[in-house]
Amino acid sequence: MLFAPGAPSRVPIAAITGTNGKTTTARMLAHITKMGGYTPGLTTTDGVYIDGQRTVEGDMTGPVSARMVLSDPHVDMAVLETARGGLLRAGMGVSEVNVGAVLNIQSDHLGLKGIDTLEQLAEIKRVVVEVATDCAVLNADDPHVLKMSAYTDAKVICYVTMNPSHALVREHIRAGGRACALEAGINGHMITLYDKGSHIPLLWTHLIPATMEGRALHNVQNAMVAAAMAFSLGIKLDAIRHGLRTFDTTFFQAPGRMNVYNEHPFKVVMDYGHNAHAVGVMSDLAQRLDLPGRRIVVLAGPGDRRDEDLHAIAEAVAGRFDHYICRRDDSLRGRDGDEVPRIIAKKLLALGVAETAISIIPDEQQAVDAALRMGQAGDLVLVFADALARSWKQIIHFQPEGVVAAVAQRAELPPLEPALDEAAFAAMEGVVRDERGLRFEREESD
Repeated sequence: MLFAPGAPSRVPIAAITGTNGKTTTARMLAHITKMGGYTPGLTTTDGVYIDGQRTVEGDMTGPVSARMVLSDPHVDMAVLETARGGLLRAGMGVSEVNVGAVLNIQSDHLGLKGIDTLEQLAEIKRVVVEVATDCAVLNADDPHVLKMSAYTDAKVICYVTMNPSHALVREHIRAGGRACALEAGINGHMITLYDKGSHIPLLWTHLIPATMEGRALHNVQNAMVAAAMAFSLGIKLDAIRHGLRTFDTTFFQAPGRMNVYNEHPFKVVMDYGHNAHAVGVMSDLAQRLDLPGRRIVVLAGPGDRRDEDLHAIAEAVAGRFDHYICRRDDSLRGRDGDEVPRIIAKKLLALGVAETAISIIPDEQQAVDAALRMGQAGDLVLVFADALARSWKQIIHFQPEGVVAAVAQRAELPPLEPALDEAAFAAMEGVVRDERGLRFEREESD
């Protein structure tokens, strides 16, 4: 095994975890390393990729796939998407990683396998930074992730924030720590790196295709984490810039991750979002896009989630679309045939959505077809899909009929909002300063 003690040339390993954004960030990082001249081995929920080519299909985010990548003699950089399930079943699969990153901790999979609270979920996912040796990359805008700085012995702590006035990150930078921040400029929003007092403007967000001209803020954040990880792996700045500028979210490069189809008179966006946070992020994006027409959404939730999780999905979209099509996944996961869509539809009604704006179409193929037939020029059809390849084929092979033209108007970039700064500032009790910058103290009970 290439990562075994005493191996002649140990492969650098980067591991990424979080509730949402893992796959996109891992793909971005692997693409950046390829632009830097490496041969990356990548594990994701879609499969194992060696140098950009998929060698094994399926959900490959556990220790078996990690060993698979690290056993390949062609690989000289490993990028591991690390999911909750694999960590619970069998751990990391490696004893340490060079760079570990945690994106966010959100309500998903709670109530399964003994994980009932966000704090317990955070305790599982922080393993990725506990075993990091060189750098721990932490989303400073998520309080649960921010506190993980207490549990890493990595040489460097790198905070990522979309809030340019984040109190803790600002002091961390002043103490010589590493950070990646989003800053407002005359030409838009700039991804900026800080390290040992150096200020490095990296790239305008509107130049990154995956951000849809800077409007897809979740992919702005994913790009920032990927850039911070690449920098911490020693990738050259030009390779990081080139990697981000040439990575997009086409179905073939990132299936199910904000795939956009513009060949119909209306815009179609397909995403795998299957929890309230992911659905909410895409709903936010739908509000920012240049649309003179209506917004139509196809949504569902996994059958093994709690009723309150399905209610949260409905809350994430309520009042933000003109029509809602509620469906279920092919795999019922213990639910009755139309139970999931009915739970979501009932919650939408309770939240004030008109009954005429809601359709219950349990079958995924029929639901997607109905949404596409509803689309007119200038509309947005947002499809939360489960059977990704099948749904994408439906979208690209659909033949619209009798569509009336509409004129689009350009929307402005959203302002940078210091939404979590007060919480972060209040949480600074228990912060200590050392040679790595600022971090939280570990609780005695841990």
